[in-house]
Amino acid sequence: MKLVALALVFLVFTGCSKTVRIASLQPAEIDRAAGAKRIAVYTFRHDTVGLTEKIETKAAAARVDGKPWFTVISRGDLSKILEELRLQESGLADEEQVVEAGKLLGATALITGSVTAADAEDSYYTEKRFECLDKKCKEYNIFDVSCMERSAVVSAHIRLVDIAKGEVLFADTLKRSRHWNRCFDSSTHIPTKGEALDLLANEIADHFIQRLTPHYTYHEVELLEEPDIDYSAEEKKLLKNALTFIEHGRYDKAEQLLGELLRSTGEQSYVAAYDLGVVKETKGELEAARSLYLLADRNCPEPNETIDAAIVRIQQSIRAKESALKQMNQ
Repeated sequence: MKLVALALVFLVFTGCSKTVRIASLQPAEIDRAAGAKRIAVYTFRHDTVGLTEKIETKAAAARVDGKPWFTVISRGDLSKILEELRLQESGLADEEQVVEAGKLLGATALITGSVTAADAEDSYYTEKRFECLDKKCKEYNIFDVSCMERSAVVSAHIRLVDIAKGEVLFADTLKRSRHWNRCFDSSTHIPTKGEALDLLANEIADHFIQRLTPHYTYHEVELLEEPDIDYSAEEKKLLKNALTFIEHGRYDKAEQLLGELLRSTGEQSYVAAYDLGVVKETKGELEAARSLYLLADRNCPEPNETIDAAIVRIQQSIRAKESALKQMNQ
């Protein structure tokens, strides 16, 4: 499967060093759920925050390398089957009945559960304020201002069931909470109680779907900018121009120049090897990047934190990519 290299993007200046933002493909956290790609989402019990719809929407929108990860069976079709089977007498069928309906629709997994908490409340307190009564503030006034703290919490017990085997692939309670503060002499906006609960329900849905889906994480990788051996004037120019091309997002030109620099130094420059490894990693060529980082390590006469971090990172990235590709091919 050909992956889209998402790791490109930009340079960030942190002090005197330049960094490149690199994407790393990570496997779905719940490996057992990797084959559950045709799913049905059944209405959560006590769902006053629209969590069912949020999970369904986010599952339908989930993409890996631009391709949909899930096929989502509509809840309308699921309800219709339940009605036809005369299993929906009270409006909420039990899980076994819903699994049977999902099986008839060709779903491989069922997502269901219940919202166990959805509460928002306000508490009040005061803060001291200081007000000058003259220009030199020789006279002043201290007074109290009324303030409010809005607290919200949403939690839900979510289950993912393998329809064919009847096995529970995932069962956990996910919870999100947050606090907002505002004093009445401030124009600071805080969400309404409904907006707060909606925000937290969205966070739960996002987190749950990400745990089921291969995804990219992003990190900043430092470049080496100073010659490590006795560079000629032309070799210094090659390094400088390569770094400029990286800054401009021209990884193709940077790769060409750094390759020329590495050859020119008889493959003895760890700076050239390392920076070329970063370019390869940015392009998603992880094995080539690992070889270059190991070459940089061999050429470096003493421990180098940047190179050490690159070797650890690339090994982790290769393992993560292998796991993600295995999931993607299921």
